[in-house]
Amino acid sequence: MLKLFKKDLMLFFNDQRSFIITFLLPVILITLFAFAYGGIGKYASGSETLQLLVVDLDQTDLSGKFISDLDSLNGVNIKDSDFDSAIDLVIEGKYAGALIFNKGFKDSAMTGGVMPVELLYDKEQELEVGMMQSIIINTLVSFSRNILMQKYNEVNQQLQGQYPGGEMLSQGSAITSNPSLLKMTSIVGEKNDLNLGLIQAVAGTAILMLLFSVASVGTSILEEKENGTINRLLYSPLNSQTILYSKMLFAFFIANLQLTVMFLFSWIFLDLDITVNLKALALMIVSTAFAVSSIGIFLAAIAKSRQQALGLSTLIILVMSAIGGSMIPLFIMPEIINKIAIFSVNYWSIQGFYDIFWRSLPLSEIFPKILVLIVIGIVLTILSIRLFNKSVLKII
Repeated sequence: MLKLFKKDLMLFFNDQRSFIITFLLPVILITLFAFAYGGIGKYASGSETLQLLVVDLDQTDLSGKFISDLDSLNGVNIKDSDFDSAIDLVIEGKYAGALIFNKGFKDSAMTGGVMPVELLYDKEQELEVGMMQSIIINTLVSFSRNILMQKYNEVNQQLQGQYPGGEMLSQGSAITSNPSLLKMTSIVGEKNDLNLGLIQAVAGTAILMLLFSVASVGTSILEEKENGTINRLLYSPLNSQTILYSKMLFAFFIANLQLTVMFLFSWIFLDLDITVNLKALALMIVSTAFAVSSIGIFLAAIAKSRQQALGLSTLIILVMSAIGGSMIPLFIMPEIINKIAIFSVNYWSIQGFYDIFWRSLPLSEIFPKILVLIVIGIVLTILSIRLFNKSVLKII
């Protein structure tokens, strides 16, 4: 029994794929998820900076004083903007919210009324918006109390001068941290009336499963090498690049077909309106398919065996999906994850689909993400060609 146990143990540790899936992959994913979930607490504690647009339509000394009070808080970075630019920046996803000081702010503050302050926000970034709401309301409460106390002190001084020894006015205030003090208006996703979770589920899952599909196509090259099929093809008029391009064309076709079927299913059964911008959707599907199929071929080009390719593909796909937004939406991720997410195909593709379905952006605003996916595909294809002869076609 012990000899059989020792034999199985040696086979396990000699199997790179088993070692990666059993030990390395869980460690990496635990670390990423710890960053994600732990980052929420870190974010809530104010250790990361909130970026807030401010539009001052009142243009008074009191509105300026309130903006200065906000800007002086730790973890809050204020950027002045005009109204139209602020709307565009929030819709494009570059800022989570814009705080608007409407005319009459000073008059309302001086009379103790509800001040005309409005936060225009993007529902996709609910975590950051919730933090903004809390900070703004607390600052509004403190600001209002200070103004009323100052007025009470001035009136009391006048009364004391006119009626020495007379009864002083009370400084009590009924102002509390009431959410109704701040008007909240969502300006993103309201046009199409779509559920944010539906878009995340469709886009995130589609890219995750697509990566696994094309990875299996890529590893089939190594399987054909091990079976001797590649060597037999090389004796034909075909050259090595033709073999690689044929595999990539097959992966590209399967990727396009899979994405198309997924979105058609979501349209028919889940009420995802794919007609909102068909041209942008088609280009995003094609560019995503191209980038993902190049990853499948690249994995096959850098691996020495089919088993190694399977282990590498599992590791790379799950890590990219974890940091890129397929497993956990990026809007609940901490800032550090959002920064490294740009190194994954998932990020550019999912954000592109968000731009189409959630933000309703025109093709000109979505095209930069499409271009990034195309560049990824081109770079990985060139690298795969260079590595193909050395790894896959090498006759041992």
